[in-house]
Amino acid sequence: MATTKQDMDLTTGLSVLRDTDADATSEANVNTGAATLYLLSIDNTANASAKSFLKLYDATAPTIGTTAPDMIIPVPGGATVTLAITEGLAFLTGLSFACLTTGGTGGITGPTSDVSVVMVFA
Repeated sequence: MATTKQDMDLTTGLSVLRDTDADATSEANVNTGAATLYLLSIDNTANASAKSFLKLYDATAPTIGTTAPDMIIPVPGGATVTLAITEGLAFLTGLSFACLTTGGTGGITGPTSDVSVVMVFA
């Protein structure tokens, strides 16, 4: 796992999280509590012909394949998707995520090649 969180040296209280190999293993509670997500970038270019699904959970420790995601973002094979959320998207309990090969609640298989995820949140 190659996940890093860096607090920005600003009065905004924003943090940047980079995960260079997002997969079916839950990145649990990345903000150690509630979080507001402002920017999300998902790079699926290494999976040229395979769609990946980034699943976001308002939970501190979701069980992948069982816990229903609060948001699912499909990313076409060979593509990068970037979302700017100007008003912010609140995760009241915790911000957790995983990247899988299927949408919906089920599925426990991660993409074949690395998917890179960058999040900016407070």
